[in-house]
Amino acid sequence: MAKPTLSMVPTGWFQVAWSAEVPVGGVHRMSYFGRDLVAWRTESGTVTVMDAYCEHLGAHLGYGGTVVGEVIQCPFHGWQWSTEGRNVCIPYEDRPNIGKKIRTFPTAERNEAIYVWHDLERRSPYFEVPDVFAAWDDGASADDYHPAYPGAHLLDERQELHPQYVLENGVDFAHFKYVHKVPIVPIFTRHDFDEPVAFVDFTISFDDSVGSIDDVNSGVNAINAGIGLAVTKSWGMLDNRTCLAVTPVDDRTCDVRFSVWTRRRPDVDEESSLALARKEARGVIEQVEADLVIWSHQKYADPAALSRGEYPGFTALRKWAQQFYPEEPA
Repeated sequence: MAKPTLSMVPTGWFQVAWSAEVPVGGVHRMSYFGRDLVAWRTESGTVTVMDAYCEHLGAHLGYGGTVVGEVIQCPFHGWQWSTEGRNVCIPYEDRPNIGKKIRTFPTAERNEAIYVWHDLERRSPYFEVPDVFAAWDDGASADDYHPAYPGAHLLDERQELHPQYVLENGVDFAHFKYVHKVPIVPIFTRHDFDEPVAFVDFTISFDDSVGSIDDVNSGVNAINAGIGLAVTKSWGMLDNRTCLAVTPVDDRTCDVRFSVWTRRRPDVDEESSLALARKEARGVIEQVEADLVIWSHQKYADPAALSRGEYPGFTALRKWAQQFYPEEPA
């Protein structure tokens, strides 16, 4: 597959781990945006994501580095680094090296996940990660749903695709019949691409009973927070929340993460409710897996040969997405 024609170093929030993967005192290795990174959690619970290499002699902090209270300690010579990436202790000297700093990334933790803000120009975040429960102000909370991790999640690593392929799926009404083998016809009720956080809502009808919107009692509300992150609320036939996150690893591949929260059943005991939730979540995940077969072998078509019905959604999304591709430095 050819290298994606879209930039693989876009601006925005991107998931790099689930929260449970970085417990208190834990150091988690990862590679994103062509950089080796570590995520670590202090004794007080703060998560930091930073470049993986000690500024002293280049030891990788993910191989033997340890969390000591509120700092991370290099396994090579014991140099300690703060959550801001500053050297705060050299154990065999009477003062730290105040001129040295490891690059850290703005971090957000919600939706059982850890997100980093990536921007080539190192600008501060200018929009937030949506909370999969609070975003719709409908009174729902995490307590009403079974957790997504572990058991109702997907991780597909180093797929040759681009985050924008995934987002464009959200305005594609025609693929349900052919990819997902279901007679669903989305009826879009909202395309709002005026801000960095965009909104796409649709109700659901079926091939053999397409009627007015008033006749439909199921739908999906989606929030796209930049091009790397989308959260959804499904209502009617299904009652779940999801988070689909696509994070560039290098100039060819991305990691895809998908989390599903399914509402607890008040009519059965907790164990039975969880079993039913996991079965439902598995069905939702299988739909994303079907999409992944397409995305991971897709070539970005620009210009795309869009039909008349496809044109409004695709063109609005593609125009909106351009803001997340700053010019790359030479």
